[in-house]
Amino acid sequence: MLQTPLYEWHKAHNAKTAPFAGWDMPIQYEDGILAEHAHTRESASIFDICHMAQFIVKGDNAFDLLKKAVSHNLDTLAIGKCRYGFLLTEQGTVIDDLIVYHLTNNHFLLVVNAGCAEKDFATLQKRLGSNLIENISPKSGKIDLQGPKSLEVLENITKKNFHDLKYFSFEHIDYKGHQVLVSRTGYTGELGYELYCPKELVLTLWEDLLSDERVKPAGLGARDTLRLECGLALYGHELDEQHTVAEANLAAMLTSTADYVGKELANQTPHDLLIPLKLEGRRTVRNGDIVIKESGSNEVIGTITSGSFAPSLGYAIAFAYIKKEFTEQTDFIIKAGRSELTAQKTTAPFYIQGTARIKLS
Repeated sequence: MLQTPLYEWHKAHNAKTAPFAGWDMPIQYEDGILAEHAHTRESASIFDICHMAQFIVKGDNAFDLLKKAVSHNLDTLAIGKCRYGFLLTEQGTVIDDLIVYHLTNNHFLLVVNAGCAEKDFATLQKRLGSNLIENISPKSGKIDLQGPKSLEVLENITKKNFHDLKYFSFEHIDYKGHQVLVSRTGYTGELGYELYCPKELVLTLWEDLLSDERVKPAGLGARDTLRLECGLALYGHELDEQHTVAEANLAAMLTSTADYVGKELANQTPHDLLIPLKLEGRRTVRNGDIVIKESGSNEVIGTITSGSFAPSLGYAIAFAYIKKEFTEQTDFIIKAGRSELTAQKTTAPFYIQGTARIKLS
């Protein structure tokens, strides 16, 4: 199992760790997932995200090649901005979802999922050429500061003003002699910042953030409940190589006019459609649970991709891939083990009170 630069800190502070994408990651600390979830919604939490991979794409024709390699609309992506999008197969299905940062002319940072890093790098090497891409993950780290008080915390720690930094924008700062990329992005639905720094600065930055009494550490358990409440996709659950972008209900993200790999088929929904579901009470469903045509039926019409009790809402929620011909239904039956649970189609995001897009100036 791989370990982040903060692994020893996590163990020293009684974190419960578990395997995730080949890494031994903190799932929760002593307060527990529900408390960490609530603290992120109310104040500010930090998450160890050093497992995610970082690639630099740089060279004279990096712009022209990259916009054909990924789905992101780079023609409208200004320097100092970043954008979410996809690395696709020729069939329009998803190899990975990633964020592209436009650093300078023909110079980009790509942030990809840990479990897909090796596959992503090999795919991009083929599409870009090995001379244009570098994996900087071994020398880099990433800490996410998330929550409505994260701006106050960040300015307190760095002694810099970030009120003018807009959503999906970033800037570089010097912090204790190291360059840190501060990005106003996140995976919780709250105001937040993703902090990219050299590996040797990670522990210092982590402890400095924790010196602010408004900040607590949170694990991947709370990160998952937070992202699900806000309707954000997780690779390997809502996104995979078996479903197109349109099937994942994310076709609105496909705005690029470039002839990128998978473009023609990414907008098609050949088999399934991802829909959000609300369940009665706290009983949850899990990835892999099946949706059946009717009570007592053996006919499978869908599969749960993610499910959890939503702490901010007080009931359980889920996403499911449903066969196209059944997606107009409003009520569904989910078979979870030996139990049958009823669910109603709803809208996503499930939780809409998040502060992520709040105007700061």
